[in-house]
Amino acid sequence: MNVFVTGGAGYIGSVTSEMLLDAGHQVTIFDNLGRGHRSALDPRATFIEGDLLDQAAITAAMQQARPDAVLHFAAFALVGESMENPSMYFENNVIGGIHLVEAMRAGGVRKIVFSSTCATYGQPEQVPITEETPQRPQNPYGESKLMFEKILRWHQEINGFQPVFLRYFNACGATEKFGEDHTPETHLIPLVLRVALGQRDSVKIFGDDYDTPDGTCLRDYIHIADLAQAHMLALEKDVSGPFNLGTGTGNSVREVIDVCRAVTGHPIPAVVAPRRPGDPARLVASAGKAHRVLGWKPAKADLRTIVESAWAWHRQHPHGYQS
Repeated sequence: MNVFVTGGAGYIGSVTSEMLLDAGHQVTIFDNLGRGHRSALDPRATFIEGDLLDQAAITAAMQQARPDAVLHFAAFALVGESMENPSMYFENNVIGGIHLVEAMRAGGVRKIVFSSTCATYGQPEQVPITEETPQRPQNPYGESKLMFEKILRWHQEINGFQPVFLRYFNACGATEKFGEDHTPETHLIPLVLRVALGQRDSVKIFGDDYDTPDGTCLRDYIHIADLAQAHMLALEKDVSGPFNLGTGTGNSVREVIDVCRAVTGHPIPAVVAPRRPGDPARLVASAGKAHRVLGWKPAKADLRTIVESAWAWHRQHPHGYQS
């Protein structure tokens, strides 16, 4: 297939582009490099530098690429930042998305696989979370993703779009080439590994009095390569609608730190801090629909495998792509 990837210089976009190219697909990456990295661009892909907020730029890029389908990763994705600057999130994630949709309409492209998020569910009343769980976002980031899901649903009804919404849980891990490099970094595993690299004195545990086996929050960690595989299956299958992507099991903050200690051989001091407002005790996916309909099953669900891949990449890139 000829695939147009927005945000292909970012964490998930770079790995998915790599795997698409490995499978023989043609890939055009559209990215403004504002939060992505030029070094994360697979050299086999065609790269077009541009911004989704520029309607003319995305329309011209779509006309140039003439893709069969779109993978849409280009979005801001920091919950805390969205609470501080909600307008920036609605502008980038929603208005930018509308520009993408209009470029697709102009180019006759109907299939889109959208990088959505479990943040659209907010604080779930029960876990594991299914696709039928009510969507009640608790922050502008989750709201902006849900708004774009709704926009795509209307284009499905009115303009014959075929949208797939992949609602991720905690993306993590790395391939040999591409890994996680955010500024600021907010994800647990890279923060823990920075302690092992000598870049931080300790890692914070935000609350140890939750109703979980060890008192720390449980999250569903999924390897980046497994996420990329789900996108490829969603492209190839004649499907639409939402799919949760997770392992169906949770690991606690303390478990993640312990595995990082075992993999790195570093003591990794941990400091208990107060709870963060709005942190649910458990966020775990029910990915049964993805298993049944897409034929997707995580191949790297073991937490140690995830951490080992991340550690190998961070040792090779101790300062991210700058090194």
